[in-house]
Amino acid sequence: MNTPHKIAINSLSKEKSIMKSCPQGSCCSPGLWNIQFNLLKLQYSKHIKVVAFADDILIMIKAESVGVAENNTNIEMDKISTWAKDNKIRFNEEKSKGMLMTRRKRKEQKEVAVYLNRIIPQVKRLKYLGIIFDCKLTVKEHINYTAEKCTKLIFSLSKSAKFNWGLSHKALKTIYIGGILPLLLYGAPLWSKAMKKESYKYKFHNMQFNTTDRIK
Repeated sequence: MNTPHKIAINSLSKEKSIMKSCPQGSCCSPGLWNIQFNLLKLQYSKHIKVVAFADDILIMIKAESVGVAENNTNIEMDKISTWAKDNKIRFNEEKSKGMLMTRRKRKEQKEVAVYLNRIIPQVKRLKYLGIIFDCKLTVKEHINYTAEKCTKLIFSLSKSAKFNWGLSHKALKTIYIGGILPLLLYGAPLWSKAMKKESYKYKFHNMQFNTTDRIK
């Protein structure tokens, strides 16, 4: 495909031929994207796992030490950079993040230098497909975020339900079931076992109590 595209701003204009593209909103777009985005077919080492959801990629590398993890990661990232260059694809370095996940309590290197054209910022928590993971392999950040967000929504809804005006309690209950409950239960298979911890359980129970107190 060789389609000329032109952009004009005031008296300035620029025309460029587009050699490849994927029509946004077209029914064939997912299929065309899957053909183009064959990153999962690269020859990775046995200690790496790559997961892709549309154009969101998660690369996980397991190693016995931080140094080995850093070295192996950069080797695999070099493969990905070469693949992207060959396929004329550019990753958004601004949105790319790296996180070292370990439960070891001993003192050791905690900083890693991973490169994708430039060094990738290292974070202590990472949000992927709506689930927040932290560097200790716990769901504490996700539980806190979900409970706080749902509580704010419930209080906002409760202000709209008064005895003489506003939304009825029946309408608020419908909104809660259709809007808040899915948000509360999102990703439950991943974090449900963590609810055995009393601190996590208390946050959700307290939020549910506030809900039933206002929406009956």
